[in-house]
Amino acid sequence: MNEQLQLLLDRQDIYDCLVRFSRGIDRFDRGIFLSAFHTDAIISAGVFVGDPAALYEWAKVLHEEGQVATQHNLSNFSCDIDGNTAHTETYYLFLGRNRDHSNWAAGGRYIDRLERRDRQWKIACRTNSIEWSGSIPSMDIPFANLADLNKNGTPGRNTDDPSYHRPLSNKREIHIPNSIKSFTY
Repeated sequence: MNEQLQLLLDRQDIYDCLVRFSRGIDRFDRGIFLSAFHTDAIISAGVFVGDPAALYEWAKVLHEEGQVATQHNLSNFSCDIDGNTAHTETYYLFLGRNRDHSNWAAGGRYIDRLERRDRQWKIACRTNSIEWSGSIPSMDIPFANLADLNKNGTPGRNTDDPSYHRPLSNKREIHIPNSIKSFTY
């Protein structure tokens, strides 16, 4: 039972590490991003091959110049743990709202070797396997014309984003639409 519990705890720590990477680049939070990697990690991602700090600087410029918003979504996750080493395969879906208001989508897999050092799981080696990419037709953001839409915080790529607010609270007035007709696609 203790071995199974430790395995579950390790898997959760590993998955949390992968989520930190995604959140770190989407929010341009360098500290969170780098906390997912050992400082001597090597990452291979498209044209980039290098260390975590260089990856952050390269990817930040790429996304800052190309998109106004990004989302790195993680899905299928497999994890093989052997002592202080783990190998994972994590499917991802990348979505970006480009500066020209078009949308970009890409899918692939992060294939990682993680190592537990000083009782912390972090990525030691990563290969980004990009499997497809394409455009999604553009449309207006739903409800963008509501005067109080961002009263709880404006989505952003920084620590002003509502996900950093503690404690989270609602500042909008209660409003329950009486039909779905108030929503248009």
